[in-house]
Amino acid sequence: MSKYSFTIIVLLVIAAYALQSNTLEKGYVLQRAMSSSVGFINKDSLTIKTRVNTPLGYERVKYPKGSFAEYLRDYKLKPYGSKIINYDNTEYFWQGGHIGILEVPVPTNGLQQCADALIRIRSEYLWENNRRDEIGFNFTSGHYCSWLDYAKGYRPIVDGNKVKFHKSASANHSKENLYNYLNLIYMYSGTLSLYNELDPVQAKDLKVGDMLIKGGSPGHIAMICDEIVNDEGQKLYLLFQGNTPAQSVHLVKNLGNTLVSPWYELKDDAVIPVSNYTFGSSKFVRFK
Repeated sequence: MSKYSFTIIVLLVIAAYALQSNTLEKGYVLQRAMSSSVGFINKDSLTIKTRVNTPLGYERVKYPKGSFAEYLRDYKLKPYGSKIINYDNTEYFWQGGHIGILEVPVPTNGLQQCADALIRIRSEYLWENNRRDEIGFNFTSGHYCSWLDYAKGYRPIVDGNKVKFHKSASANHSKENLYNYLNLIYMYSGTLSLYNELDPVQAKDLKVGDMLIKGGSPGHIAMICDEIVNDEGQKLYLLFQGNTPAQSVHLVKNLGNTLVSPWYELKDDAVIPVSNYTFGSSKFVRFK
């Protein structure tokens, strides 16, 4: 082998080593940040934003005041250590997957399951921000049911996949009646209708309020409720979920990566364990 050829080989090896080292270094940026952080959980705090600290080198992504993102970040939590309670007031059999319970009442009728809990939170946000004309959801059949029509007295007549709306009740625009409307939505909507109705989102474009979803019967869904970023553009997220049977909405641990828990790295088509459920091929959607 000539000295020239040997020199070329040595240079190639050095370049390959440098590239590998750079890749490994980027891969461990998150790990170093996490191992340098002390205690992500503020046990005395009673909102999502204040319950969980940011890791070293990360800061919260800014959102406008009045946005759905800020609404979720400021959502009230029960005292740390509160248990997940089923709709029938029994304790859920497993209490090891959460770090907070949201102040979302659980109706005793058992209807407010995983997708329904997120529908409720979205609807309450729109109600409180005088955007009530935007409250509306598709049934699994594909038929759209709006709050405004329900408030005017229109009710669905459901026959299999056929749905017709008739005015059969007095007008009632009260918040109490909103929950009657939501009970109707809980009966005829779910993860499958949300998956088909809502716009898909790529992981690189995720923001607070987007949802990790598996549409089906059964399916599952969890909502992003916080977002942080570091100087290299790496993002982490917090998630909360309802469940079946209907139960307390809870802020989940990341049981798949205890180093970053409760923060999550979210990627397209990845296996993502969320407390007591594993999304086998992650997909994301966004409320319109």
